[in-house]
Amino acid sequence: MKKEESLLNKQKIVIIGAGIVGASMAYHLAKRNQDVTVIERHPAAAREVTEKSFAWIHTTHRVAPDYWHLYDASLEEYHTLQQELPELKIHWHGALTWDTPPLREQPHFQKLNREQLEALEPNLLDYPDEAMYVSEEGAVDPIGVTELLLNKAREYGAKVQFDTNVTQLQQEGSRLVGVHTSNGFLESDVVVLAAGAGVPELCNPLGCPVPVTSSPSILIRMKSTNKLIHTLISNAQFEARQLTEYTLLAAEDYIDESEENGPEAVGKRAFDTLRRSLKDGNQLELESIKVGLRPMPEDGYPIVGFQDHVKGLYLTVMHSAITLAPLIARLAASEIIDRESRSELDPCRLSRF
Repeated sequence: MKKEESLLNKQKIVIIGAGIVGASMAYHLAKRNQDVTVIERHPAAAREVTEKSFAWIHTTHRVAPDYWHLYDASLEEYHTLQQELPELKIHWHGALTWDTPPLREQPHFQKLNREQLEALEPNLLDYPDEAMYVSEEGAVDPIGVTELLLNKAREYGAKVQFDTNVTQLQQEGSRLVGVHTSNGFLESDVVVLAAGAGVPELCNPLGCPVPVTSSPSILIRMKSTNKLIHTLISNAQFEARQLTEYTLLAAEDYIDESEENGPEAVGKRAFDTLRRSLKDGNQLELESIKVGLRPMPEDGYPIVGFQDHVKGLYLTVMHSAITLAPLIARLAASEIIDRESRSELDPCRLSRF
């Protein structure tokens, strides 16, 4: 009976986008025996937004209470994923913040004094009198996680097509029946849109506007001759973490394209700040400055779920995808396969706009 049931529930699912959200969806759907094809317009080596992510598993954002449960559950989800996939590397070094907008208080917040900070981060040149430490938070290599999830999805039978453009979503009546791509037509029972800031362009022709815009951010990568930062540090001067023993990452907000505030100028200022803020900072070498276009829903919160007037269309678009994607993908996969609404995702519906 189980085998018949699983064949009955096997759907053709096309996922558009192979960043962290698409890869998480592919993993959870393929693991549950769905017929999954992932389409990505970039070549295999490039992940347009994911590779430019600071990749902080950040659960203490100031978020509306309706979304607390998602952030609270996201850490546990990563620990579960790590048990399933022991190859998954997560740096559970905690996050240290000061002089920034207040965070959402959590039971595991620790207030550290100057002496404790010096013990935790011995390479800073200046210390505040007090900082908040969240020991449970972590960070990942965004490309590493994405590749791992896609490879595991492939092991479960998913197909992944890189360098493939989606030209049109094909409707018959009010139902989506497939996807036209630069490599031909793909029939579908469900199309999962995990294309980030590209989602509105695909949805507009269906009469289904999705309020998502691009929110640029700047990622600065530096070479270091040794490990200078032990946790993830976020303060008014800089936001930085050690990606590997010899690579330091910093994140900055995008300002504009002018010469004095363009990405290059902002990136160089961040680099100079870190050189001045760290012992042995003068040995840092600037490796790259990249702009990532984060998909930002109008109110800042995820848009997830089936659409009422376009049957077979499932949206998964969110900011802080690194934090939320594994959890939301598991819940979304459950909605798609079991055809039952998950109440945890109720605040994420498009209908709220």
